[in-house]
Amino acid sequence: MASSEEVFLNEPHPPHPNALEAFGHVLQTIKHNIIHSRHDWDKHEPKMWSRAAGVSDAELVDFKLEKDLITVRSAAVSYGTIILGKIRIPAINDEEGEGFIHVRIHDPPNRGAEEVTFHSIFTDEGNKNADGQAQTWRAIQTKDTPLEFFNE
Repeated sequence: MASSEEVFLNEPHPPHPNALEAFGHVLQTIKHNIIHSRHDWDKHEPKMWSRAAGVSDAELVDFKLEKDLITVRSAAVSYGTIILGKIRIPAINDEEGEGFIHVRIHDPPNRGAEEVTFHSIFTDEGNKNADGQAQTWRAIQTKDTPLEFFNE
């Protein structure tokens, strides 16, 4: 498993056709995992998906890669390529602005886009207090949240 010290991501940029193709192969898995993550977090920490309060599951995953995958980054690792994507969630536009999720996928070496696999959705449990308890809960990012390596 890669770590942030071992992964050297390229600069954030709009997706090229190969990134759209890679994300397209796992689009339904991404959407399924967004809904699953929301339901799972709502059981024990509803703050994580609080920006989606009042938004149905169908609305939450009603995005199109061609217009809503706005930024990607990638890095070669020994077991293929890690690809990060920042996807706009059109149903989220609140006092913090537009909402985005950060997704990590994996493209194994020499196998073609049909072998791309979903890895994870970034859920930020940052800003720990003195007791080590998380004070920040955020699955839906802002436009300004940098697309950085994550390992969740």
